[in-house]
Amino acid sequence: MIQPANRVNEVQEYYFSRKLKEVAKMNADGKDIISLAIGSPDMPPSKQTVDKLCEVATQATEHGYQPTIGTTELRSAMAGFYKRWYGVDVDAAIEVQPLIGSKEGILHVTLAFVNSGEHVLVPNPGYPTYTALSRLLGAEVINYDLREDNDWQPDFEALERMDLSRVRLMWTNYPNMPTGGNACRETYQRLVDFAHRHDIVVVNDNPYSFILNEGEKLSLLQVPGAKDCCIEFNSLSKSYNMPGWRVGMCITNPTFISWILKVKSNIDSGTFRGIQLAAAEAMNTNTDEWHQQFNIEVYRHRRVIAEEIMTLLGCTFDKSQVGMFLWGRIPEKYADVEQLTERVLHEARVFITPGFIFGSNGRRYVRISLCAKDEMMMKARDRIAALEW
Repeated sequence: MIQPANRVNEVQEYYFSRKLKEVAKMNADGKDIISLAIGSPDMPPSKQTVDKLCEVATQATEHGYQPTIGTTELRSAMAGFYKRWYGVDVDAAIEVQPLIGSKEGILHVTLAFVNSGEHVLVPNPGYPTYTALSRLLGAEVINYDLREDNDWQPDFEALERMDLSRVRLMWTNYPNMPTGGNACRETYQRLVDFAHRHDIVVVNDNPYSFILNEGEKLSLLQVPGAKDCCIEFNSLSKSYNMPGWRVGMCITNPTFISWILKVKSNIDSGTFRGIQLAAAEAMNTNTDEWHQQFNIEVYRHRRVIAEEIMTLLGCTFDKSQVGMFLWGRIPEKYADVEQLTERVLHEARVFITPGFIFGSNGRRYVRISLCAKDEMMMKARDRIAALEW
C-alpha cells in the first residue's frame, strides 16, 4: 500500500486552507459569511505599480526566465527601501535576495542553516509556518514564550536558561503577528547580542512596520553588528497592498546570501520580470502620503470597528497594538477559544481567527483582521451585536 513520506505526518493542513473550505461550503449554502480572518489587504497597489506591470507585460521580449538573484532594478529598489525607511545601508549587489514571499524565505533559510535534528527557536504565539516548515525539514522546534505581561517581547532570562547547544536559528517577528506587539529597539539590541554570544542566526520577519505605526520604522539591522549574525525579511504584501504578487526580500551579509542563493537557485527559476519591475516601481515612487493613506488612515477607521466587535464579545485588548489585526483575550466563561469563534461563525456568520493556531499561548485569544471594507466590518459588528453574549 502506498504511504506518504514520514514528513507529511509531521504537519497538518494549514488552518486557513482547511477552514476556508468550510466557509466556502457555508457560502454555497447561502450563509453569506463575512471573513475577518485573513490578513490579505483588500486595497489595490498604487496606480504606477499596476501601470508598470502592464507596460512590461505587453513587451514580447520580457517573458523569459529571470535570474534567481533578481533583476538589478529590483535589488537596487530593495536596498533603497532599507535606506529610505530604516536608515540602513545595504549593498544591492551582494546583501539582497528577492523572495517569492516570506514563506519561501522561511523554507530557503531553514534549508541553508539547519541540519535534520538540529533545533530552531520559534515564538509562542507565532506564525504557524515557522513551526510547520521546520518540522517538514526535520528540525526540532523549541518554543520560547511571548506573554502579554511582557508586551509580547522575548524573555531573555528564560532564553539564557535553555540548552542552546543545538540551536541554529531563532525566528522573531516584530512588529508582531498575531499579537500586535510593536518593535522595540532594546529588544533588537538584545537579540543581536544573544545571537553573537550563542552563534545563533536570528531571523526577524518584518512586514508590518508600516501598518498603523506612525512612529519611527524599526529594523533589526539598525543595530550595529546585526548583519554579521542576523537576517531580516520584509515584504510588499502588507505595506504596498501586493499580497498576491508574492514579492519579499531577504537582507543580510554576503556570505549568508550566497548560502541562501545556493538553495533557492535549485528550487525556483525567478519571478516574472514584469512583477519585479513593478515592485521596484512601487518602492521607488510610492509617496509618504500614499503610505499615510493606505497604511494608516484606512486601517485606523477599521480598527475602531474591530475594537467595537471585541468589546461586544467581552474580550479585552491593548489599544497600543500595531499591524493589520486586533488581538484580544476572551472572557473566562469560555472553556476554550473555539467555543467563542465557532459560535461567532455559525450564529453571527462572521469568521474570526482562534488564537490557538498560533501556539498554546494563544489559546485564550482571538484575532480580527482589518482587511475588509468598513461597510463589511460594520455589518459584521451589527450581526454580532444582535446576539446575546
